Amino acid sequence: MEPPPTSSHRIPPWAVLAIVCIGQFMVVLDVSIVNVALPSMQRDLHFSTSGLQWVVNAYALAFGGFLLLGGRAGDLFGRKRMFLVGLALFTGASAVCAISQDQAMLIGARALQGIGGAVLSPATLTILTTSFTEPRRRSHALGMWSAMAAAGGASGALLGGLLTDLLGWRWIFFINLPVGAVALVAATVVLGESRAEHRPKLDVAGAVVVTGGLVGIVDALAGTTTHTWGSPATLVPLAAGAALLGVFAVLETRPGRAPLVPFTLFRSRGVTASNLSMLLVGAAMFPMWLFLSLYLQEVDHFSPLLTGLGFLPQTLAIVVGAQVSSRLVHRIGPRPPLVLGLALAGIGLAWLWHVHAHASYWATVFGGGSIATLGMGLAFTPLAFAATAGVSPNQAGLASGVLNTSRQVGGSVGLAALATVAADRTAALRTRHVEQAVALTSGFGRAFGFAALLALAGAACGIFVPARRATPDSHGAEAGPMRDEAPDAGLAVVGDLGH
Repeated sequence: MEPPPTSSHRIPPWAVLAIVCIGQFMVVLDVSIVNVALPSMQRDLHFSTSGLQWVVNAYALAFGGFLLLGGRAGDLFGRKRMFLVGLALFTGASAVCAISQDQAMLIGARALQGIGGAVLSPATLTILTTSFTEPRRRSHALGMWSAMAAAGGASGALLGGLLTDLLGWRWIFFINLPVGAVALVAATVVLGESRAEHRPKLDVAGAVVVTGGLVGIVDALAGTTTHTWGSPATLVPLAAGAALLGVFAVLETRPGRAPLVPFTLFRSRGVTASNLSMLLVGAAMFPMWLFLSLYLQEVDHFSPLLTGLGFLPQTLAIVVGAQVSSRLVHRIGPRPPLVLGLALAGIGLAWLWHVHAHASYWATVFGGGSIATLGMGLAFTPLAFAATAGVSPNQAGLASGVLNTSRQVGGSVGLAALATVAADRTAALRTRHVEQAVALTSGFGRAFGFAALLALAGAACGIFVPARRATPDSHGAEAGPMRDEAPDAGLAVVGDLGH
């Protein structure tokens, strides 16, 4: 068994939970907080429309590409240590973003932020799962962690709008500095150290190759807004990305190598199904924030502040969904709330599919966005449970890194692909001299339609998440790992994850 976290004095569990939730909130927040501020950044630093995507994707790709390495680093060097390293790098890169004077400086700093987040995020989940070992307390703790992660994504537009309108876009990065400094001090004092019993080796080459492959594919997809699918500007990075991902697969299966991703991890139906669901929901939901932000500002002519306030109902919906699902998972297992949540997300996105240039906020963004984010909140906790249940304690960091990677990779690829769908539709209508606002809205609507299909596909994958049943020992605690059960088995209570 993995040794428990060490500490020189008794630490209240709420203090550990508060620190890891703050860390996770900061990481997820910076995925979405830039969306409302993008038009201001574009004016100040003279970004092109296609180049502006990279303010979002530089962070998301570095985050997703290095998450697995970050999870392994926590298992090897200690979760507390890597939490502190990741938080320090993330906070320092935020300062560079805030003072950026040109496009390259901002995009480079965003990539550094992503690497810091990739080290920090898996440490938060692993610290939580090794600190809360009693099933009911872990269920509640994971519910809080999921709610903070979900709220970070949903409230990014709200905080981004407030800060951009009142203080300027640079303050969406400056705000990380005092929060990061306080969290560093608190984590140093409060958190205990833990490591995997069997120390894995770091596969740095694998992390670099897989990140390069993802960058190539996303660059190719993003470039189709200005280049045709058959042009060298699209085919060359696409082929290079696919080749690098092929090299990654070869590296990971070589005998005698300590792989970044042991493919044996995916022999578990729960791990495979939950990661496929997360990949698809990331591809569906991640672009939604950007499209809704652009719709409110460029079509409805909302100010950044009003746009941010317009996302407040979605923030509340996603937090409520996460809290409800944390209670349902412990009672009935992860599958029902997961499938229900992703089905609701698909319904909400389908509602947004019918958005038009003269629709009111209450008829479109409020209704469709609130339903979609409520469903997203319902799905987050069961996804975290299913992806880590039955996983060896020595692979806890790896499993959390894989799940986060699925979300980030899905989001990056989804954003690039759906942005192309929207841009193609808008361009086609503009050639027919359709009004700009109408053409833009039609493009956004088509993207929402494809996003709805992705969310429903994620719900279909969720059906294959096994029911989980904990086997109690004489003291009422779980004895041994959970087992996968057949899809039609009775629903069971979720017990302690991986112990």
